[in-house]
Amino acid sequence: MIADKSTWFSSWFDTPYYHILYKDRNDTEAHAFMETLTNYLNIPENGTILDLACGRGRHARYLNKIGYDVTGVDLSESSIAFAKKFENHRLKFEVHNMSEPYHKKFDAVFNLFTSFGYFDDDADNLKTIKAIKANLNEFGFGVIDFMNSEFVIDSLVPEEVKTVDDITFNLKRYVEAGYIIKDIKFTIEGNLYHYQERVRAFTLNDFEDLFKKADVHLLDVFGDYNLRKFSSKTSERLVMIFK
Repeated sequence: MIADKSTWFSSWFDTPYYHILYKDRNDTEAHAFMETLTNYLNIPENGTILDLACGRGRHARYLNKIGYDVTGVDLSESSIAFAKKFENHRLKFEVHNMSEPYHKKFDAVFNLFTSFGYFDDDADNLKTIKAIKANLNEFGFGVIDFMNSEFVIDSLVPEEVKTVDDITFNLKRYVEAGYIIKDIKFTIEGNLYHYQERVRAFTLNDFEDLFKKADVHLLDVFGDYNLRKFSSKTSERLVMIFK
């Protein structure tokens, strides 16, 4: 089964295999980042947060746990169906396209864990920045937590074999036409599955250009989840705060 490349994120993210491959993600690190980030932004007690491209809601659920009113949105219907099991009166999940404004304003809009740059059409990336701006209230902050593309490309592991839950994933990584691409192949019961992740290799300069076009103001740039200074050569992350 080969996924349609033009909509890789809507097909791959909706499979159980995506969640199996990435089941070892570090929740402790993610939780610490949420606390560090919300403290830095000084989001008010009971403040409202939109988690944009929330997946199964791991960040959203923790943000709710530490006191915030959180809405998580994602294009993946299966991820939202899973996340909805955790809803309460201050935690809601909904299927939504992040390139379109949501029908509410928030104290903060978070786009986390490299959940940006999926679109083939650059116009949709710009529309997403504009949508984030539209969803911020007067005192709100937007946050995009992206990979540091330069660091990722310099340290790219071309081939890797990873076995999780008795599934052997064959991974190939490469750069092509401005995208960082990961080919994912595995066999289950004699059936070969082939998916692909494609993320635009946006740099800080690229984001600055998008922010300028969207008329938003970049306030801070950090290079990791402890909010240390960004270095294009050595930082693993590119965390941008804007409004």
